[in-house]
Amino acid sequence: MIRRTSLLAAAALALAAPAVAEAASPAPALSAADTELPPLYRAELTEARSFVSEMMAAGVVVPVPEDPGGGYTHEQHKRNYKAIYLAGELYRITGEQAYADYVRDMLLAYAELYPTLGDHPARHNQNPGRLFWQVLNDAVWLVYAVQGYGEIRGTLSEAARERIDDQVFRRAAEFLSVDSRATFDRIHNHATWATAGVGMTGYLLGDEDMVERALLGSDKSGTSGFLRQTELLFSPDGYYAEGPYYQRYALLPFMVFADAIARNDPERRIFEHRDGILLKALYTTVQLTYGGYFFPFNDAMKDKSLRTDELYHGVAIAYERTRDPALLSIAEFQGRTVLSEGGRLVARDLAAGKAKPFPFRSLLLRDGPDGDRGAVAVLRRGGPEHTVLVAKNTSQGMGHGHFDKLSWQLYDNGNEIVRDYGAARFLNIEAKRGGRYLPENESWAKQTIAHNTVAVDMRSHFDGDDELGETIAPEQLYFSDQPGLQVSSARVENVQPGVALQRTLMMADIPGLEEPTVLDLMRAESDASHSYDLPLHYQGHIMELGFPVESHIGARPVLGEDNGYQHIWVDAAAQPEAGDTAMTWLLDGRFYTYRFVTDGSVQAILGESGANDPDFNLRREPMVILRARDKRDHAFVSLLESHGRYDGAAEQTVASRSRVRTMRHDRINGTDVVRLTLADGRRVAIAVSHDTDESARHQVTLDGETLAWTGFAAVIELNAGGAR
Repeated sequence: MIRRTSLLAAAALALAAPAVAEAASPAPALSAADTELPPLYRAELTEARSFVSEMMAAGVVVPVPEDPGGGYTHEQHKRNYKAIYLAGELYRITGEQAYADYVRDMLLAYAELYPTLGDHPARHNQNPGRLFWQVLNDAVWLVYAVQGYGEIRGTLSEAARERIDDQVFRRAAEFLSVDSRATFDRIHNHATWATAGVGMTGYLLGDEDMVERALLGSDKSGTSGFLRQTELLFSPDGYYAEGPYYQRYALLPFMVFADAIARNDPERRIFEHRDGILLKALYTTVQLTYGGYFFPFNDAMKDKSLRTDELYHGVAIAYERTRDPALLSIAEFQGRTVLSEGGRLVARDLAAGKAKPFPFRSLLLRDGPDGDRGAVAVLRRGGPEHTVLVAKNTSQGMGHGHFDKLSWQLYDNGNEIVRDYGAARFLNIEAKRGGRYLPENESWAKQTIAHNTVAVDMRSHFDGDDELGETIAPEQLYFSDQPGLQVSSARVENVQPGVALQRTLMMADIPGLEEPTVLDLMRAESDASHSYDLPLHYQGHIMELGFPVESHIGARPVLGEDNGYQHIWVDAAAQPEAGDTAMTWLLDGRFYTYRFVTDGSVQAILGESGANDPDFNLRREPMVILRARDKRDHAFVSLLESHGRYDGAAEQTVASRSRVRTMRHDRINGTDVVRLTLADGRRVAIAVSHDTDESARHQVTLDGETLAWTGFAAVIELNAGGAR
């Protein structure tokens, strides 16, 4: 480690006037003017002052890079860019010279260090950075640092300014846009951060060439660069190719650089570019959450929520542009803002009571730059702890995508009920492979069996080939957000050669049932015989099984040898008799019953993740797998029902058993009909024509009952004399 304090006083700091060995720390106490600020902004100012004061008290510490993510030097350089950014903002707001001096001293230390650096010593399989183990983090450093520098640059002597410009910011921009050209010219979130940092540096230094490189790519042809990324990474609905987790991460450089473009080149009308795609992406990012947490599909960390720096900036920038009061309710949930003028506006109008609820709703978000690469269907019903069904019918999602075509998740009562594993990674925890993605991300988290979709012949979709997966996207066949029966239907070809999957998911209000019920029609089709496995990854404690099982008490066998199966312990297995059967689990005071139809040949496997995991990298999570062997075509038909309640404190249990007595499935000329008999004797059918013509009329006769309906699907009440 190099502690840059007295050394700078004798050398680099001699360039600045006036110069001191260490900047004095301003007192973090509020002034009279501070107390007049809106509460949210005042709190942000207080927190920033506290952090920067601690950093200033410690002196300027700029260590020689050594550690991977989570290690000391990695974290110190992160603290440094945060301090540079915040101290710059504090100088702008307060005018206190000590903040400007601190930023100057820090950047002069970097001016001494940066020219000595080569590839980071902890580089692994990523493109290496200089300050950090991967080039991405160097770009993040630049995005934050250049903003803080911009606020104090005018206070510097000519010599200090020239030294910092040339030895830090021009070198960093050169490294990102020339030395790391392959990353810079990618259509990818790494390039978004890099182009943002280089472009903002270009604006600050008055370097038009640098700005053009950032906007149009290193060769300025427009085939890459920031503008091309806005055109290729987002769908027309503002959905980001890599999924919600990386949409959240990429949003900061997209929004912050766009804000800089708007202020420096207003004639570009960047926030109107491509039908306002960046503001649209901000709203879409918020929609891709439940209880504030992002839907965790693809390489996602489950702990990421709207309470994150990227969204503090995004909401402030969007609100400054739109004055949409719905964004204020998001800021209220976040309990944070930023120190920009946009952040001040957010805090002011929130304090004035202008917030309105954000319009969370059911919606279809198309994927792909032209909206023809599948979609995410979000079906919502109810209030704050409402029910949400997410149908993931998207494209591969580039290198961060998982092999889980037509997978789904379900949220209810404030919990994730049908789960997606997300990523196998402990971000920035050095003990876990330096915070990198773990080997189990490839061997488990990305594999099809780790998700809620059909695996064919115990293999993953496209045999786990990213490049092949990128060429094949699902087709969203139908979507409806009509109250009472919301529907998503999609199809994908060749998940394995010659095998197609088609899935229709419905969230239905069934007369006689208190909560919405999910009906899942998953069909596998092929000209050859295959084995089909349909897992359901759930959260909760099993209460009851409607079928006898053979439990493995003495030893837990492992389900397979590869493609994720090597990580599944088998706790029990069963072969239910033909008809319908069910299992019920309890989670957070509510019961859930998973009911499925079988022809007597389907095996049910009760398992848990975590086998062949000597380093304890995987979470232990339960699953049930329905297995159909030696089938060409096979339909998995299941119902997930939420019911009852359990209050342990009051020792009270209500409706712990399913309110559905029986379920039958019939397929007639391409039409699916599921008939339910409820515990109170009511009979209901869910009829699915698969015909997207909303005006088309359909009719089938089953056991002497005639069912008639219009459109794609309908819930039909039955009685002893027939349908009504």
